[in-house]
Amino acid sequence: MPLIHARPFRIRSYECDAYGHMYNANYLRLMQETAFDASAEAGYDEARYSAMQRTWLIHETDIEYLLPLHYNDSIEIKTWVVDFRRATSRRVYEFWNTRSGELAARAYTDWVFLDTTTNRPAKIPDEMGPAFFPDGLPETFPARKPFPTAPPAPAGTYRMRRRAVWQDIDQMRHVNNAVYLDYVTECGMQVVAVHGWPVSRMLDVGFGILLRRNQVQYLQPAILDDELEIATWFSNPRFAMATRHYEIKRASDGAILARVHALGVWVDLNSGRPIRIPKEMLEDFTSNMAAE
Repeated sequence: MPLIHARPFRIRSYECDAYGHMYNANYLRLMQETAFDASAEAGYDEARYSAMQRTWLIHETDIEYLLPLHYNDSIEIKTWVVDFRRATSRRVYEFWNTRSGELAARAYTDWVFLDTTTNRPAKIPDEMGPAFFPDGLPETFPARKPFPTAPPAPAGTYRMRRRAVWQDIDQMRHVNNAVYLDYVTECGMQVVAVHGWPVSRMLDVGFGILLRRNQVQYLQPAILDDELEIATWFSNPRFAMATRHYEIKRASDGAILARVHALGVWVDLNSGRPIRIPKEMLEDFTSNMAAE
């Protein structure tokens, strides 16, 4: 059995969005904080990693939002490591609403073990295994699926630019992993407005698009003052759901920094139940939809 770490949190008002739900990027921030605590409990805190000249960097995140969390909800995040590969490790998370006893979200992150002197992946030391698997490493680890490939971007792909600013940067001097979801959320808000469906119109009609899943792949870090281009298009509309794809590039050289797949659900804001995507809305977005 792996070492399971549990940490309580209370949802603060400033962590919630205009729908009154905890904002999707804040789940990633709480996951990162819980992972740091879990590693410290296993004997590997920040000071020890610093002495080893090693750190962990997130390469991939996959999170499913099952039930909304609201202001003042008490939650418990449980996390544990499920594998150690040569230079990578997968950590899983569960968000439990402690008042209702319901599972609100589940996620995983793939972390890369990094040599801080070279900024290159390093082999995970053998002695780390017993710290995170006190009952012994499993004989086999679960298989990993490759990160999904987005369909080709259509001619009507929407693009926006923004600059990485000081408040986006973390202690690694990179744009923090959760901030990429801030970027794509802003891009998503712009693209719906450009196609005639700003949030104000959706609210007037009585529906919203809520996120069901975010899959994020981090390929290269963005740093302070990088000008970024975020491109977005969508695919696979099915009754109440569709997937919006994002590609974040550094404008100066075109390097791809991150990819995101965001599964959205159209929801009646009064009943909280899924609704069919309005036909008129799909027609307005034809140019931004990938070919089937």
